[in-house]
Amino acid sequence: MTTTPTPLAALIDSVAPVDATAAAAAEARHLELTKPPGSLGRLEAVGARLAAIAGRVDPPSPTPAVVAVFAGDHGVHAEGVSPWPQEVTAQMIANFCGGGAAINAIARANGLRVAVVNAGVATPVADHPDLRNTPVRAGTDNLRLGPAMSVDDAAAAVSLGAEVAAAEVAAGARCLLTGDMGIANTTPSAAVIAVAAGVDVTAITGRGTGIDDETLTLKRAVLADAVGRAGAVTGLDLAAELGGLEIAALAGYCLGGAVARVPVIVDGVIALAGAVLAHQLQPLVGGYLIAGHRSVEPAATTALDHLGLEPLVDLDLRLGEGTGAALAHPLVVAAVEVLNTMATFAEAAVAGQEDDR
Repeated sequence: MTTTPTPLAALIDSVAPVDATAAAAAEARHLELTKPPGSLGRLEAVGARLAAIAGRVDPPSPTPAVVAVFAGDHGVHAEGVSPWPQEVTAQMIANFCGGGAAINAIARANGLRVAVVNAGVATPVADHPDLRNTPVRAGTDNLRLGPAMSVDDAAAAVSLGAEVAAAEVAAGARCLLTGDMGIANTTPSAAVIAVAAGVDVTAITGRGTGIDDETLTLKRAVLADAVGRAGAVTGLDLAAELGGLEIAALAGYCLGGAVARVPVIVDGVIALAGAVLAHQLQPLVGGYLIAGHRSVEPAATTALDHLGLEPLVDLDLRLGEGTGAALAHPLVVAAVEVLNTMATFAEAAVAGQEDDR
């Protein structure tokens, strides 16, 4: 097994467990609020998780919040697993920076800021005030034929994501949302999730941007070869063998959020692959994650089950970019408002179950 570089090891060791006592106190408070027990369903569970993250029964509002869209390209694109040209990754970065993408529209609707990170795009990208243009390298290698990147590159990408998280929290963000962009990135995502969860990769291989049956068969064959070649790798080795630069950076972003004790709302299958990698590096990170939505990509459900996460929304989304996380953010805000501002039975002079007989 590869030795984790010292700075990254220190980051991983800095993640503390969430506060189970605060979560229990939040659950007890929910029983005192003017509603039948459990009647707000998963919203109550989210409130308790936020209390655990903050270490207090009255967690702060998860605002302001930022969607960080990590972009990277993939050498496996050469296998024909996506009908979209690789140049689209760089073109979409310009679209994000110009405010014209779906994530921009949804973020505007929900009062969220969008930050874009070039983790490893294959072609040069023009600088922009909303872009962190510090790629680890120009895309990955073909994971069917060999490792996608070196372990050092994987560690650098994880560190990049953690640095982005730390900078956003230092700038005032109280909730981090995960986003992604990268043509062919559902292929490494399925590989990472399958190996981590110990499932057959061909069974969880999805259509990504909507590939036809012939391309899906090819994609499954590519993934079977890649996973068979890599074997049972874990942690940074898993990231290096089968991951993507943006996926590794998303892992670091999750770790950075956990170190700062702020909630991280996870988007679809690519972001979930990053979360799975983060969990491989530090299982305690799971307590800081909130699943935004259930992607139609089958690997997404595998990842959710592996992480023990229940998504807040299920809208048949499969775009990525952070769109599902952004749509879920208002629910996370509402979970805090319910926990912190609803009246108790005693405060509202409303009879509870034991009194109403």
